Amino acid sequence: MEAKAQAKYVRCTPMKARRIVDVVRGKRALEATNTLRFAPQAAAVPVRKVVESAVANARYKAEAAGEEFREEDLFIVEAFADEGPTLKRFRPRAQGRAGRIMKRTSHITIVVATKDDIANKEGAR
Repeated sequence: MEAKAQAKYVRCTPMKARRIVDVVRGKRALEATNTLRFAPQAAAVPVRKVVESAVANARYKAEAAGEEFREEDLFIVEAFADEGPTLKRFRPRAQGRAGRIMKRTSHITIVVATKDDIANKEGAR
């Protein structure tokens, strides 16, 4: 069962979010949540929430389809952090000038699936 979760407009720069997303890509979903729970980076919190949401979406899809669901079988198949809109703010500077401050946002996407889904998808190609 493949499931996807997205968090949009997260107030974290995409570069910092990608550092965390790269750590969990390809891992088991349970292992990824444990890794993110103890990661010191601030971006680990929204990424962990998206991983947990993707697992919950997979559980819901499995129950709706009447399939057996085992959380231990889920792997993070796709994980990426795209750039969202940038909030532009101004800060006063010397001699009446204004300095621009760019507050960047990101869209974090996680896709989880079982090994069987991955094999079936590759076999269909």
